[in-house]
Order: sequence, then structure tokens, then C-alpha cells
Amino acid sequence: MGLCCRMFPCLADPARRSSLCLKIFLVMIHLIYACVLFLFDGELIEKTKKEPWYTVLYLLLFVATLVQYFVTSLSSPGYVLDAMRAVNERDAVYRKTSTTSKQPASSKYGNFVVTVDGSQLGDSLLGSNTTYWSKLVAQLYPPGTTIRTWTCTYCNVEQPPRAKHCHDCDKCVLQFDHHCVWLGTCIGQGNHCRFWWYICEETALCLWTGILFISYLKANISRAWWRDAIMITLLVILSMSLVFLLLLLLFHSFLILTNQTTYELVKRRRIFYLRGFPDRVYPFSKGVCRNLYNFCCARSSIYSMERLPTAQELEEKTMPYTCLDVVTCRCC
Repeated sequence: MGLCCRMFPCLADPARRSSLCLKIFLVMIHLIYACVLFLFDGELIEKTKKEPWYTVLYLLLFVATLVQYFVTSLSSPGYVLDAMRAVNERDAVYRKTSTTSKQPASSKYGNFVVTVDGSQLGDSLLGSNTTYWSKLVAQLYPPGTTIRTWTCTYCNVEQPPRAKHCHDCDKCVLQFDHHCVWLGTCIGQGNHCRFWWYICEETALCLWTGILFISYLKANISRAWWRDAIMITLLVILSMSLVFLLLLLLFHSFLILTNQTTYELVKRRRIFYLRGFPDRVYPFSKGVCRNLYNFCCARSSIYSMERLPTAQELEEKTMPYTCLDVVTCRCC
């Protein structure tokens, strides 16, 4: 074990080692199902010879699911520290530009405009740069909120709304949803879309595999009891996995349509800036269509931070939709 740790430094970390073992286990499960299916089902082989497109499509979905799994697991969820550094670097560039041109500089950043007010920045990241980040984050919270309420006690960085510290990754994540042990990473703003597509592909693959298993059992039942026992056992496990994936897919689809995260939905009463909102009001929702667009298409920048709604905006969200609102697509 010590030799392996020296040859592969990633194995020295228990968390990374367990994550790697889970990934290997998940890939092996996929390979076992595919191998058992093609070894036992002779009719599938004959069908492949007559209609190769059917098996090719299945194998393409199989490969695409595994590729999507690794793409999602290796992608960054969007860390607060990285966003803070990006803002500080961009601010330093615009301050230099404004000093040279003697004109105020501003840049579009996420859902708000970063304006340079002419004050000087320090040289260190933990100095006045952090103060600039604090001012920027403070604009996203209601007036009167103290800095202690949004400062992480672990990272000592100011968290924008919807961010949370992940104890498994030991970092603060933008729009934190949850930490997925199967992927070995957090699900946040940067990879939530990839995570949804992975669930979708995995669900389709499980459904297709289940259909193939049922077709085999219908045509070959009682020919070999040990084959039937293996196929039925694998089918039961596959059915349970499919039910779980379907529920997970529906749950995350609901979160996407309402612009929520799992953490915000489950821990709503523990999040200080969500306690005052009614249960059926989704403060960050911009309508179904815009929520879908922002989730799928409008990711031009990895770091996008949302401010809390004002009292007037909150009042509008609590008002029930009328027939005119539905006709004019206000609810969307």
C-alpha cells in the first residue's frame, strides 16, 4: 500500500482513495450488466447481425453515459474562492484602465455590474482585495445585514447568497446543491447542468437495459436455472436503481424549474436569508422559461451570483397569477 501511495500520490488521501474506488465500482457495475446481457442472450447477438443499428445505439448510449459520468465528476462546481480571485483580478485590470484613461470603468459580471469607484486596492489577496469582494457581496444582501452572517467560519471568506461550505471538499461552493459521493465532487453552479444530463442518460440506459433483460427472461425462462437466477437478481437491482433515478430526475427537474437547490429546499428554515420567505415562494425564480434558459443556455460565465429580491419583488412573487398573467406568460 505504501508503494502504491508513493507511485500514485492521489491514493495517499483517504477521501480521494474512496472516491476512486467508488468510480471503479460504478464502471464495473455497468460492464457486468453489459457483459452478462451479451453473453447470455444469444437472440440479441442474432438481432445484432440482422439489425446492427439497434445494438450500436445501445452501445453509444452506454459509452455516452460513462463519458458524462467522468465529465461531471471531473468538472468544478464553482468555488467561492475562485470567484473572489476572478473578481479581484478583473477589478485590478479595470482600476488600472480607469487610472490611465481617467474615466470610471465598469464591467458586466454575472447578474450585476461591477463598478470601480476609484479607491486603491492592496497588494495581497487577504487585504483590501477581500474588502472589495465584501462590498460586492454586500450588494447582494438586504441593507442592514451584518458581515458575520455571510462569512464562512471555515474558509473565512464572504459567501454570496446560495453559497455554502462543503465539509467533504473543504471549500465554499456557489449555488451549493449537495455533495455526491458517487461522483466524488460537489454539485453546484458549475456542474449542476452536467449532473442533470448524467442522471437523464443513466435513467435511459437503465430503462433500456431493463427492457433487454425482460425480453431475455420471457424468451428463455427455465432453460437454465442458474442463468435465470442471475438475470432475475440483476433485474431486481436494476429496477430499484431505475425507480431511484426516476425520482431523482423528477426532483432535480422541479428544482431547475423553480431555480432552487437541494440544500435550499431541505434546509430552508436554517438559512438566515430564507427564513422570512413563505414556503411556496421561490425567491430566486425568474419564471419557468427563464429558469430553464439560465440553467441550460445562459452559462457564458462560470461565476454568476444572484441577489436577494427586494420587498417589492417579493410582494409580486406572493401574488397569485391571474388569467391575464397566464395569457401574457408572466408565470413563465
